[in-house]
Amino acid sequence: MRKPTLEEVATEAGVSKMTASRALRGAADVSTETRDRVVEAATRMNYVGNRLALSLSSRRTNLVAVVVPSMSNIVFPEVLAGISAGLDGSGMQAVFGISDYDMAKEREIIRDMLSWQPCAIIVTGLDQPEETVDLLRHADIPVIQLMDLDGAPIDFNVGLSHGAAGEDMAEALVAAGRRRFGYVGSALARDLRAGKRKAGFERALRAHGLGFAEQRIDDAFSSIALGKQLTTAMLAAVPDIDCIYYSNDDMASGGLFACMELGVVVPRQILIAGFNGLDLVNSLPAPVATSRSPRRAIGQVAAQLVRQAVAGGGDAREKTIVFKPTIIGIDPSDTAARTEQIQSS
Repeated sequence: MRKPTLEEVATEAGVSKMTASRALRGAADVSTETRDRVVEAATRMNYVGNRLALSLSSRRTNLVAVVVPSMSNIVFPEVLAGISAGLDGSGMQAVFGISDYDMAKEREIIRDMLSWQPCAIIVTGLDQPEETVDLLRHADIPVIQLMDLDGAPIDFNVGLSHGAAGEDMAEALVAAGRRRFGYVGSALARDLRAGKRKAGFERALRAHGLGFAEQRIDDAFSSIALGKQLTTAMLAAVPDIDCIYYSNDDMASGGLFACMELGVVVPRQILIAGFNGLDLVNSLPAPVATSRSPRRAIGQVAAQLVRQAVAGGGDAREKTIVFKPTIIGIDPSDTAARTEQIQSS
């Protein structure tokens, strides 16, 4: 069956072809009544516009390019859900690529996406190499970097300080009476935000005259199985640790299962702490501390910045939006008991 044309939609709606085109693009100078009439005709006729032709004429599509490092847990799907919600009703559509924490792959994804003439691009983090930064700086579209504030943004920046998140968790654990710390992490050479949290955690420990008694770091990507494996090895080497900080909640969950298998009581003997605040943590058989990051809200605000930037408005828009994670899972009664034990020893 032959596809309907824009001319036929315009005739059906009783407007010119140009007016129909502008109405379907959501142009501000088309009245609501006319826009509704054109959209209704297009819907009734199953008309699908030619976005490629639009991009050639306007040099921009309605696409918002989004690049994330992973989809292996709920973190980035929640970011994408926030972006989708934030773009709802704008006429813009998010398309995404996955870099697998590979900077070279990320650069090629960004290069390919820019060839589609997107109206904006959202990328994860602030640590792209100079070649990628140059690509983004010369794209001549709004660039929104999200999830991290520890660095120099190209344009817009939405997220949290991972260094500060690590410091805050260390302070909370020291206040909870913990003194013998271990660290379990994965893929820190690629997951740079996890590395920043570890560095912040260590800074806070040093301020208290403390440090990591033992560290176990693997090059593999994080998983519950890897967290369990590394925790088992750590406790075999240093059994008197009373707190373990993990690169994320997946690894921390594996650490809990290792402790349970070894007969170690969590959190009384060892307090386990992760990062992200995944729903998984609430379903574990023992409490695990974590920093809950506002992932969906970060995505939604990034989308709102895209809408504002694409619509115009000069330089008065706020360029950096700061979020702060919430620490959960540290029992006040356990904190009081541990503090009393330290003071009496």
